[in-house]
Amino acid sequence: MIVFKIIIHGIFVFSVVFIWLMLLYQFVLTIGGFLCNRKAKKEDAIEIDEALLPTVSILIPAKNEEKVIGSLLSRIMEFDYPSEKLEVIVINDASTDNTAKIITDISKEDDRIKMLDIPKGEGGKGKSAALNRALKIASNDAIVIYDADNVPEKDSLKKICKALVLDKRLAAVTGKFRAYNKGRNLLTKLINIEGISFQSIIQAGRWQLFKISAIPGTNFVIWKHVLEELGGWDVHALTEDSELTFRVYEKGYLIKFVPTATTWEQEPETLKVWLRQRTRWAMGNNYIISKYARKMFTTRPRLTLVELINMLYLYYFFVFAILFSDLLFVLSLFGAIHIQVIGPYTELWLLAFLLYILEVLIALSYEREDTFSSLYYILMAYFTYTKLWIVVVLRGVYQEYSHKGERTWAKTERFDVTRKDLSETAK
Repeated sequence: MIVFKIIIHGIFVFSVVFIWLMLLYQFVLTIGGFLCNRKAKKEDAIEIDEALLPTVSILIPAKNEEKVIGSLLSRIMEFDYPSEKLEVIVINDASTDNTAKIITDISKEDDRIKMLDIPKGEGGKGKSAALNRALKIASNDAIVIYDADNVPEKDSLKKICKALVLDKRLAAVTGKFRAYNKGRNLLTKLINIEGISFQSIIQAGRWQLFKISAIPGTNFVIWKHVLEELGGWDVHALTEDSELTFRVYEKGYLIKFVPTATTWEQEPETLKVWLRQRTRWAMGNNYIISKYARKMFTTRPRLTLVELINMLYLYYFFVFAILFSDLLFVLSLFGAIHIQVIGPYTELWLLAFLLYILEVLIALSYEREDTFSSLYYILMAYFTYTKLWIVVVLRGVYQEYSHKGERTWAKTERFDVTRKDLSETAK
């Protein structure tokens, strides 16, 4: 019984410490995010001679994307970027719907748009494999990636490319993504809050304070010679963007985050699609951790180590601290256990709760979404959506190590796009 009490109290202290470490870390990053957003607006005002902008090859993986690919290609044709410096390679990855026809029809209107057709039997091997094939035929100096469901703002490409050429330390620059279907239902509203918070706190704050940011799966530019030096994308990685981030840092390069370069994307509209997507992310992160953990104390590049520790903390220590905290709360509520560690824990919980609300509201304020209705959804997210990440991490671990889940890249299901969805993207 004494050993049991020691274990329970040890788990309790572990949960309190790791939850508060994350909250304080995110509070510091929130301050950094504020400074980053303010600085980005000043950098936007810097004029650049268009002759200095790089030639760009936009690569778009497209497997059964008939619902969304037309909106992306139409927007690219409207980009505020020198026409002669742009080529678009749409990778038709063995699609079985009308994706190829839509690409072909639009390419007749703009000769910069080309289709790389991967036939059945050769395609369907994942996003990394498709991108590696397109990289071989890309003819320009910089590579830009957009997912097929994206609708970038017209000046977003110029903003990330301008940042790339103005700082010689950079291998890549990433912009921000927003949800154009954020108002579709409760789930998309909560995903919208999550996306804004992650980028305005984690991405912006880490770049401002530590010169670290992570490559997302879309809306980023990277020098082609860097990609070739790295050997392209890892075909075994389910989260090819995060894995590429590690190798960029291993080579000693930097990745900048530009919060004013925005693309709008479609988020999952059903819990089933969300769970499948997020589980793939969790499994992808497990692969990255296992691949780089052995280098944790031997690797020389500082930023690689920092990124690995950040991933371990976020996806393991913090998530399990939340899980243990919730379990102990329920058990104590029903009298199954009694926590006897002395301390003002009710006050600490209340302070943590208020700090969480403050951080998210500050993040939403950059998008002018810090409204009373948003406060309601923030509260809902705290008690529901954030807990779902525990399920995702546990599910990812189970599928990874029980061999129930295939280690293959699975495309997120798309939903029909409405005119109302795209109304905010026309900027």
